[in-house]
Amino acid sequence: MFKTPKWYAIGLISAMILGMIIVACVGPAPAPSSATSAQAPAAQTTRNLHFIVVSHGQPSDPFWSVVQKGVAQAGKDMGVQVEYQAPDKFDMVAMSQLIDAAVATKPDGLVVSVPDATALSKSIKAAIAAGIPVISMNSGSDVAKDLGVLNHVGQTEYEAGLGGGERMAAAGAKKALCINQEVGNAALDLRCQGFTDAMTKAGGTVTVVPVQLSDPTSAQQAIAAAISADPAVDSILALGPTGAAPALKALTDGGQLGKIKLATFDLSPEVLDAVEKGDMLFAIDQQQYLQGYLPIVMLTLYKENLNTIANPILMTGPGFVTKENAARVKELAKAGTR
Repeated sequence: MFKTPKWYAIGLISAMILGMIIVACVGPAPAPSSATSAQAPAAQTTRNLHFIVVSHGQPSDPFWSVVQKGVAQAGKDMGVQVEYQAPDKFDMVAMSQLIDAAVATKPDGLVVSVPDATALSKSIKAAIAAGIPVISMNSGSDVAKDLGVLNHVGQTEYEAGLGGGERMAAAGAKKALCINQEVGNAALDLRCQGFTDAMTKAGGTVTVVPVQLSDPTSAQQAIAAAISADPAVDSILALGPTGAAPALKALTDGGQLGKIKLATFDLSPEVLDAVEKGDMLFAIDQQQYLQGYLPIVMLTLYKENLNTIANPILMTGPGFVTKENAARVKELAKAGTR
């Protein structure tokens, strides 16, 4: 479906094959914890392993519900107990506290997103020093090696932004806005930087527009104001669906849909509808279901068989959803796995 680069496809396929291996039962699963915020259902094959996932994903962002589904399904398939935890808002102090609390329970493994290495490195390194294997996912590909985690599962954000910028420039974009819905997230900064570098190389320019993820109305107003302030704006790249939806509304209300090019990172039903209709050029798909699923598989195999993969970064993206393949992806998205 996707034209994915060969240099990460082989590693990804290998890991997915490993994820389908269910070995014999070694003991009953531990009793569920009352603190569990997302736990996999019991599986036929159970293991006495307990993993905790701590992400920065906010409840208002539909992107993270897909990650949680991946975590839960991997827990079920591997027969292990899993917990998914996240702060109520983008808050690195709260996230570091969640990691510290997780470490104190001595889980068999830890999965973390790393949107701000400066704020989270102490907690992550404390987990590793305590003998807890750690895998990073989603954000943190640029710092995973320095942190000492086993592997990172996700996409390299700069390269994804670069690819988006190349596609946008090839479509004729010259003056673009980059909509950042989570200021302070290093991964989003890298996306915007890659996009900017590609546009600059093609002779274009980019202006970053910060918006509030939790306030779509003010986000729409900020985007509309940025367009009004510069009539030469001919394209917009949102860094996620919570930036794309207000941008789509701003263009629709302003009568500029189809006149100003629009694309986004990540998927949502609204994004897929817009791509299928041709109202968006493309959506950059990092396959976040795999970012939740694969770390649980990898930790299970590591704990039971000391299996590791050679790739320090197991890339799940970028793939590109376009008008040509959007309908098929929409079918899969109905199950909440895309």
